[in-house]
Amino acid sequence: MRIANHDNRAVLLTSDEAGIDIHTASKGLYGPNLPSLYDRWEAFSVWASTLEAAESDVVIDRSRLGSPSPAPRQVLAIGLNYSEHAKESGFAQPETLPPVFTKFVSAITGPDTEVVLPEGGNTDWEVELVAVIGKEAKNVPAADAWNYVAGLAVGQDISERVSQLAGPAPQFGLGKSFAGFAPIGPWLVTPGEFGNPDDLELSCSVDGEQVQKGRTSELIFSVPELIQGLSRTVTLLPGDVIFTGTPAGVGLGRKPQRFLQPGETLVSRIEGIGEITQTFIPAGN
Repeated sequence: MRIANHDNRAVLLTSDEAGIDIHTASKGLYGPNLPSLYDRWEAFSVWASTLEAAESDVVIDRSRLGSPSPAPRQVLAIGLNYSEHAKESGFAQPETLPPVFTKFVSAITGPDTEVVLPEGGNTDWEVELVAVIGKEAKNVPAADAWNYVAGLAVGQDISERVSQLAGPAPQFGLGKSFAGFAPIGPWLVTPGEFGNPDDLELSCSVDGEQVQKGRTSELIFSVPELIQGLSRTVTLLPGDVIFTGTPAGVGLGRKPQRFLQPGETLVSRIEGIGEITQTFIPAGN
């Protein structure tokens, strides 16, 4: 199933253009918002499977879509999780769990947005598969990990490289958490909707020029392996978000380097999920 955050209400999609308001259809049992579903995800999923023949009552307007997990308690992001991206970043391929950092919740937005470019910065793109946790996960083995995933979405780990790399040690969290730097969407797609959720094509383009392309089968640590590794230390909570890493092609690794400019549009896509779109505007607008 696919679930959208439409006007802050949880909507079960019947197509890209229409859906069923979950709170209305359940007579108040589930919803009205998406975060409330994650705390009861297993029971909700069973109930939602009965709605296949229900009639749509919501017309989807993409301008009214929010993040499918708008208020996670934890946002975990993974660095250097594709071999070629590690190489272009000047690092060896990680042999243990890759670098883990946070993107702060205030950076999260929906799928189609305008993003202000920080003044004096170099803002970069990083298309990523995002996994949303569906039930509490602690010490989860990789073989069971997909059972803890509510669904997948497209994400952008937008990164301002000047502030990220300034100082005696990198400021990953701050450099990647300006307003609007964590768009997620366009909706949540449950793992069962994919033939193989471990092998999805992802790509992004700037003003129509493709700058990144890869497959999630190329992840050094797959989604299940990340959940296994993270849950050894952190208790993952319903609604938590994991940015799983980006393939090669970021602006920082190019020769010459390239960064986003005012007026440019970034489109990020993942097979079987959809696309999100960010347009960049200068500071002060």
